[in-house]
Amino acid sequence: MSRDATARGRAAAGAVVALALACGCTAQAVETTSKDKKSPATRPPSANSSPTPSESPLKKMKSPVSRAELPQSRTPDVPSTPSTPPPRPRTSTPPPPAPPEPGPVVLARGQDGRKVRELQARLRQIGWFGQNPTGTYGPVTATAVEGFQGKRGLLRTGATDTRTWDRLLAMTREPTKAELYPDGGMPPAKPDRRCLTGRVMCISKESRTLTWMVDGKAVTTVDVRFGSEYTPTREGEFQVFWKNRDHVSTLYDTPMPYAMFFSGGQAVHYSSDFAARGYNGASHGCVNVRDKKGIAKLFKQVRTGDKVVIYK
Repeated sequence: MSRDATARGRAAAGAVVALALACGCTAQAVETTSKDKKSPATRPPSANSSPTPSESPLKKMKSPVSRAELPQSRTPDVPSTPSTPPPRPRTSTPPPPAPPEPGPVVLARGQDGRKVRELQARLRQIGWFGQNPTGTYGPVTATAVEGFQGKRGLLRTGATDTRTWDRLLAMTREPTKAELYPDGGMPPAKPDRRCLTGRVMCISKESRTLTWMVDGKAVTTVDVRFGSEYTPTREGEFQVFWKNRDHVSTLYDTPMPYAMFFSGGQAVHYSSDFAARGYNGASHGCVNVRDKKGIAKLFKQVRTGDKVVIYK
């Protein structure tokens, strides 16, 4: 080979090396022989080959969304726990005052009489005694008194002491005789002076009693009922002018047993209605008697011409 050819070969090899260095590849040694041979082609890198340190890393792509436009991460709102209010100081309720000691006993169970009737009538006025006064201090009366005492802050004993009695007097009024004796049994009123001589049926509208009197002395007393405000029983002094044991009213067609007439159609007689209904009814002007045995006995004693005195 000539020198010129050798020089040209070396120049070509140097160009290849320079090109390889410019492309970042590893230079391969080139054998040159004296013979006229071509340099082997460079081997392309394999797909699995790792990049060499001389290779530049991939260029980062710029995000089309700026950092300011990204949603800010937020911590979820946690409801704040309300602060527990401090407990209120306990205020102790003072116990109710003890009821006052009872005073001396005025009335108690087992007693009877007019004072007991007054107690019962007063209790009935304010709704503590649901019966008609009887005059006997029994279990019903004791229960009523005990209820009244408890309601008024008094010691519940069932006995009527001075404190209980004073409180009851302050809340009620004086009972009438009708309230004391709604079912009769009222003590006879003081006899009218016209009843003090002779044989007299002495009849009091106030006490609702008929007292058979002989020469100023009471022989027997029975409860009576009078006419209504529309058919009142006449008042005054009369005489018995007719007696009929089994009379029947021709005006009202009602029986009038043991009738003793003293003024027109008005008479003293037995009344089954009075015996059944008490003072819830009234007569048509007659004097009704509900004690059948009592009127039968009286009918035998009274004579035609005896006096009848009716007064308030």
